[in-house]
Amino acid sequence: MSTEGRLPRLSAFGGGVAALLLAADLGAQEIPPLPPPGIDLPHVVLVSLGGEIATNCGSPLERAGCESATGTFPPETWTRDLPDLGLVARVTTDDQRALSSMGDAPATDRWRAVARRLQSLGGDPEVDGVVVAHGVEGLAETAFFMNLVLETRKPLVFVGAQRPWSAVSGDGPLNLFDAVRVAADPAAGGKGVLVVLNQEVHGARDVRRTSSYRMDGFGSVDLGLIGVADPDIVRFFLEPTRRHTHRSEFELAALPESLPRVEIVTAYPDAAGGLIDALAAAGTRGLVVDGAARLSRDQLEAVERARANGVVVVATSPTRGGRVQETRALRGSGIVPGDNLTPEKARTLLQLALTRTSNPAEIERFFDEY
Repeated sequence: MSTEGRLPRLSAFGGGVAALLLAADLGAQEIPPLPPPGIDLPHVVLVSLGGEIATNCGSPLERAGCESATGTFPPETWTRDLPDLGLVARVTTDDQRALSSMGDAPATDRWRAVARRLQSLGGDPEVDGVVVAHGVEGLAETAFFMNLVLETRKPLVFVGAQRPWSAVSGDGPLNLFDAVRVAADPAAGGKGVLVVLNQEVHGARDVRRTSSYRMDGFGSVDLGLIGVADPDIVRFFLEPTRRHTHRSEFELAALPESLPRVEIVTAYPDAAGGLIDALAAAGTRGLVVDGAARLSRDQLEAVERARANGVVVVATSPTRGGRVQETRALRGSGIVPGDNLTPEKARTLLQLALTRTSNPAEIERFFDEY
């Protein structure tokens, strides 16, 4: 049954959330009610990886950081605090907070463990959509990795919060409610991994964190949001055109035990090239240069030595807006343009690309298509 994201008249469920959801003048815009919860509602699995959205602080005035918290709470707290989620979907919870830490394991190992769980949920015929609650630090990068390796057409939505769950005017309750609405909407399927915060729906490829604490802390700088979770309806306006999920070449099961080593270097005037030489000598297979047009002479010579030893070099733009253009100088240097990806996302894509090839021309194809 498609809910089209439509909302019911909500009962009060604590913390002022009802006021947030129904603050609009209902006389001016009547919100049509949903039918009572029942077996025909979509089944959405709510996966917890912890983060601010799963944190209660000692004071509601702790809004940027939570020094009083001893840990995150289990996902059942969300369904207890937001019983009206049951008007949107049949929500079940899946506590995977242990996967977000995994001791000292590399981030890509943690991502792969999460991806295996999400792939299992995506392949379950009883599951219609998945919401993944994640800490806002690193959310965009984790979502992008999933966007590249998961084989699914089902709605898969990442959500977080800029403030702890317990904070005054916290954004967590509404973000979570909207994320479930999006995951329950069949129109969200086939669009790759989505990110929902601040009533906006973004594609995982383009979304990035733009503020460390403000509510509008995520955005897609170049291309904008692809949809909205408005009070009355979920609506999509754009379709992601780059390859993702069911169209991706990076099959999760086929990835090697460890991904190739790729590092990020910042280019700036008068910078020494020794760091690049050291990284190449340490076995680095790929290098992302943030701001290749600003490479110092010493750095440029080090890049040339690295490339001669088989290191693939990709350039990103330090402006965080606009593509890296294929200039004559860039082509002459043999550096692959990183399109409009952030350095962190370019690093992830390069790691995956290097599992397939080390040919710079083929690497450039991956950056053109993903």
